[in-house]
Amino acid sequence: MAAAAAALGREGGEDAFRRLFRFYRRRDASELRGVLDFSAPGGQVFRSHLSISSVSDQDASRAGLQPVSRWKAYGLNGYPGFIFIRNPFLPGCQRHWVKQCLKLYTQKPNVCNLDLHMAPEKTTDLWGQSKEQLRRKGSSKCEPRSLLEKLRWVTLGYHYNWDTKKYTPNHHTPFPSDLAFLSEQVAAACGFQGFQAQAGILNYYHFDSSLGIHVDESELDHSRPLLSFSFGQSSIFLLGGLKREEAPTAMFMHSGDIMVMSGFSRLLHHAVPRVLPNPEGTALPSCLDQALPSDLPAGSVIEHSSEEDWQVCAKYLQSSRINMTIRQVLAEGQNFPEESGTEIKVQAPSEDGYHQENGRAKRHKANTDS
Repeated sequence: MAAAAAALGREGGEDAFRRLFRFYRRRDASELRGVLDFSAPGGQVFRSHLSISSVSDQDASRAGLQPVSRWKAYGLNGYPGFIFIRNPFLPGCQRHWVKQCLKLYTQKPNVCNLDLHMAPEKTTDLWGQSKEQLRRKGSSKCEPRSLLEKLRWVTLGYHYNWDTKKYTPNHHTPFPSDLAFLSEQVAAACGFQGFQAQAGILNYYHFDSSLGIHVDESELDHSRPLLSFSFGQSSIFLLGGLKREEAPTAMFMHSGDIMVMSGFSRLLHHAVPRVLPNPEGTALPSCLDQALPSDLPAGSVIEHSSEEDWQVCAKYLQSSRINMTIRQVLAEGQNFPEESGTEIKVQAPSEDGYHQENGRAKRHKANTDS
């Protein structure tokens, strides 16, 4: 399988990234032996050194993370600045971020794809309108989808303008403080102290979803990293080069995994061709079966959720993956160009950036993650 993928990457005609995107999009889960799995690293994978002293064990715990000294972080030969961190979350803490992505971050004034074609009053409480339907949902594909299941993206902080492909100062809402704290700890551990979480794009995937080939280049400060957090089912992530003619490397992302793209890797092409069932073969990966301990540290941003709320989240995640990508838009003291203060439009992007389902293009901008 790895040899077949490599041969595809060398063929002429269609660019190498597109060929491999199609290759992995079509393959059955049992035919993916060539995809890197950081649970069994080897070959081009090496251990990445973290800045252990930059994050106290107390602050890590407050963010729901293990002490940095226990994190398993890796780099890839040929991709300087890329760091892959295997699930560093404390038991039960992933549940907090899943609930926030489904219940809290979907609320106004944050922006979502449903705002493109629904009246504002109909998208104010997606959780409230969906929870009973999700809780009762069976296995039939004929059942109508809830609004949460129709959700494809949510933007936080500086909201990306899909029309101009820019961020603007007059399209901004407060960034969630808990997510900012989490992001600051991860960035500091990777050597980026002082990172400011200013914009976030949350992507909501299902088993028939993919994310097109793109580069995250709209931020005005590329010296700061892009942080990517994944929860729920697994996916294949493709990391390419500065040009689409360069064949990408394929890797699995599992629940709790974090990716950091910085330096040379900050502006590389990447995509998500497939979402796959978690490798344990269970409805949810075991790391999501763990509940939060009853006693949380003082000042923790992690909150307990009711069993009722988690049942809704768990039902959603049985066929879905949630990804949070966090970025710093402006350098310290930097301002937006004067021309950026223009009227805001929310408009669909170009074809390669669409979120795909069953081969049909959906209005989901891919200038986001992975």
